[in-house]
Amino acid sequence: MVQPFAAKTQRLVGLAALAFAVGVAGCTPPETSEQTQEDTTATAEPAADRPQVVATSSVLCDLTQQIAEETVALTCLIQPNQDPHLYEATPSDRRAIEDADLVLYGGYAYETALIRIINATDTPAPKVAVFEEAVSTPLMGEPHDHEHGHDEEHGHAEEHSHADDHDHPEEADQGGTAVAVAEDDHDHDHDHADASGEVPDPHIWHSAANGAQIAEVIRDNLEEVSPENAALYQQNAEVVVAELNQIDEWIREQVVTVPEPQRRLVTPHDSLQYFANAYGFTVEGALEGLSTEQRPSAARMSELVDMVREAEVPAIFAEATTNRNLIESIANDANVTVAEQPLYVEGPGGEDSPAPNYQSMLIANTCNIVDSLGGQCDASAVTVAAN
Repeated sequence: MVQPFAAKTQRLVGLAALAFAVGVAGCTPPETSEQTQEDTTATAEPAADRPQVVATSSVLCDLTQQIAEETVALTCLIQPNQDPHLYEATPSDRRAIEDADLVLYGGYAYETALIRIINATDTPAPKVAVFEEAVSTPLMGEPHDHEHGHDEEHGHAEEHSHADDHDHPEEADQGGTAVAVAEDDHDHDHDHADASGEVPDPHIWHSAANGAQIAEVIRDNLEEVSPENAALYQQNAEVVVAELNQIDEWIREQVVTVPEPQRRLVTPHDSLQYFANAYGFTVEGALEGLSTEQRPSAARMSELVDMVREAEVPAIFAEATTNRNLIESIANDANVTVAEQPLYVEGPGGEDSPAPNYQSMLIANTCNIVDSLGGQCDASAVTVAAN
């Protein structure tokens, strides 16, 4: 669903919300500090006169906005807490891609429906697989099972998630119906599978160091479509990268408070490999099949309970896009707890969440993991500048 991005994210307000949220969860609230910058901000032009930039996911959308500010007309296709693995493209998504001067998408089969549309669209605009450019040697894993089965439940959920498309008069005859794409385009989604059948894990942003590389790829491509604003993009990207480098070090400091035998993760799907690899955790398993659109069979639920018991973890985690009730049922049967707050694994959670932007998402997720596994997270030890 197409959603024009607000002119400027209120990072200071967002971090205040994070401070409240993690404080309730047991973390010390983070500080914020104003960052003095040279006056390189461009005068905002009417949206029609600015480069049209499309970003698929909330991670890409948020970082693009932080770097570009008001110099581009930014359209975000997948909204916070929508599952990109399940997202189905709408006619308005196709039109936005066709009209764009720059298309930023994740790649590595992350947002499969949109990748098919992007590849099928004949437009001269650069189409950049940002995650693939940022991390050319990804971690490998099993294909997600989100796309298999449960068609009836899945279809109903997608119809609901695209309800806003009915508000556009030009789509009244289509009612926000998902866009059909030629069958040949489906082959691209599995181009990266290796001989064992494993595919690249697209969730690269759970390493703050990878997030810095994402920001640099976005900066470089913005400079190509709006070279007159290159100085602004470089300055804003420097701030973002410096913050992410600080957060990367801060995460390492928080992790050491977790007893080493308890640095083990069980999550609804295999999304935290990069976090685990960067910060010394082991991924014990994934509760695949627990998205909000899927309900596993009784036999599968029993298998998941056994897996959690064998993992012997002190807590398991829900995600913002998963069915918490099912996770709590598994946890009760396995005699473990569910972390009080969900993890924001697909990106920032939106303005009203504890993770309104990418930096606060990393902080919130880290405190959630550390506190739930027996450590003590100190969010006051990280300072993030405010725009």
